[in-house]
Amino acid sequence: MDNQMENNIRNFCIIAHIDHGKSTLADRLLELTGTISKRDMRNQVLDKMDLEREKGITIKLAPVRMQYIGYELNLIDTPGHVDFSYEVSKSLEACEGAVLIVDATQGIQAQTLANVYLAINADLKIIPVLNKIDLSAADIQSCSKQIINLLGCKDEDILKISAKTGEGVEELLNSLIDQIPAPKIDKKSPTRALIFDSYYDDYRGVILYVRLFDGKISKNDQILMIGSKAQGICLETGFLAPNMSAQSEITSGEIGYIVTNFKSTSEAKVGDTITLLNNPSSNPLSGFKNVQPFVYAGFFPSSNEQFNDLKEAINKLSLSDSAISYSLENSPILGFGIRIGFLGLLHMDIIKERLEREYGLDLIVTNPSTDYLVTYTNGETTNIKSAYELKDSSLISEIKEPWIKGEIVVPKEYLGDVLNLIISKRGLQRNISYINEQALISFNAPLANLLTDFYDQLKSISSGFGSFNYEMDDYRVENLVKVDFYIANQKIDSLSIIVHKNEAHKIGRETVSKLKEIIPRQNFKVSLQAAIGGKFIAREDISAYRKDVTSGLYGGDVTRKKKVLAKQKRGKARLKNIGGIDLPPSVFTVMIKRN
Repeated sequence: MDNQMENNIRNFCIIAHIDHGKSTLADRLLELTGTISKRDMRNQVLDKMDLEREKGITIKLAPVRMQYIGYELNLIDTPGHVDFSYEVSKSLEACEGAVLIVDATQGIQAQTLANVYLAINADLKIIPVLNKIDLSAADIQSCSKQIINLLGCKDEDILKISAKTGEGVEELLNSLIDQIPAPKIDKKSPTRALIFDSYYDDYRGVILYVRLFDGKISKNDQILMIGSKAQGICLETGFLAPNMSAQSEITSGEIGYIVTNFKSTSEAKVGDTITLLNNPSSNPLSGFKNVQPFVYAGFFPSSNEQFNDLKEAINKLSLSDSAISYSLENSPILGFGIRIGFLGLLHMDIIKERLEREYGLDLIVTNPSTDYLVTYTNGETTNIKSAYELKDSSLISEIKEPWIKGEIVVPKEYLGDVLNLIISKRGLQRNISYINEQALISFNAPLANLLTDFYDQLKSISSGFGSFNYEMDDYRVENLVKVDFYIANQKIDSLSIIVHKNEAHKIGRETVSKLKEIIPRQNFKVSLQAAIGGKFIAREDISAYRKDVTSGLYGGDVTRKKKVLAKQKRGKARLKNIGGIDLPPSVFTVMIKRN
């Protein structure tokens, strides 16, 4: 590559809160640069999955190369949800600039702030963009003030566009070329490339999306992952426009793809550094870490005949998604299943939908939980991922639960209600600051208390204006107990939860009341109980159906009726001992929506 061409490369990504118009802007850029013809154009062209189109979100990031007035523009369209913040951070490190989109109807949201911090940490040139200015609800003046307060820029630095109509997008293209610096080229140092995404292709193996920082990678080169120590072969290199376009090599400063002979993404994880086996670099790019799941749920097929299909489907999905961890699980009620670890609740919903759609599975998913660090009296420490793994409380010395650092952005008038919500979740408020009419609340809270309906409650009390972002903080020792639930005197392990002792009685009462609404009536009385250890703390009863067995008796002594009723009573008592209850799937997700 000659010097002129090297100076003509611009690497940038689009970052924003979810649903602020990232994918729509990417569509307009592809259209304006002629990367995709109008005939082939469709909405959300970079969102390949049906799920992304239906939900209107970006789940899997997508790089694309565009040519515009002699410049090579490499765009990375990143996810906007907090569950994928690690992938976003690696995408930012692959670029020299970032387009920060703010919705003119919503203003700055929590994930906007988080992405700005990531972009500043990556030392990127940030180009602020106000989108959706064509809508009648757009408040350009107020949203511009928020951006100015956040970035310290001037009003004229903020580009006002409508990604839907294309207004102002050409001006944005020119700003990308003028403001984003060209990459620093170093061909002489040993090869180093950053993996910012990877996926498994059934026919080609693991395909890596990479940014070359030093050296070059050519077809048939032997490659080495500095982090995982995995060795492989580069079977093909090229770039995406937006479909794969092979070329003989990728050189320093470029963004492209590498087709490898790896069989799983666990061998080449996001954030790892690629170097050449015959001339390796001893200096990996910084920031690589193994992403740990911290939300766990049991996945059971509605029929045990589908268990092998479920196992095979999760095996296939894990080849493309190295963030998934899973282990086999067995429940006396639900049979064989698999406990899966996720990056968050959205990640869990996506995997569940994919298993049901792509593999035709009918699933029962148990209440999501987090992991706990348990220290026993003999000094042994273990990490448990579900409540029923917890041993007898007399053997436990302490239990640590994960806490998060959270940020909520909400209009000032809802501040009091939001603070009450944080306190109700055992949260600790750290700081309140203001961006014009918006309040930014920083707080700490136990992750387990936010897993269920926290986000729904936040949206409800803030009339939909509140937004939430978080990151893991640390594990803290708390006074935690295990609450078990019994249905018809039978303990249901899949319903057991770990909660703070002060909340146990309240949650126990709420849960058995909810179970009473969900479980259908039987021909015998069904007891619903919550217990801590051997002590019951809450109870509800589902009354039996009553059949009038005396309806066929006419006249005669009253003892005739009494004999028939006594016989019915004995029959119901016997049925209570031997009768089984067919529990509906909604029983196992009763904790997700407590209210």
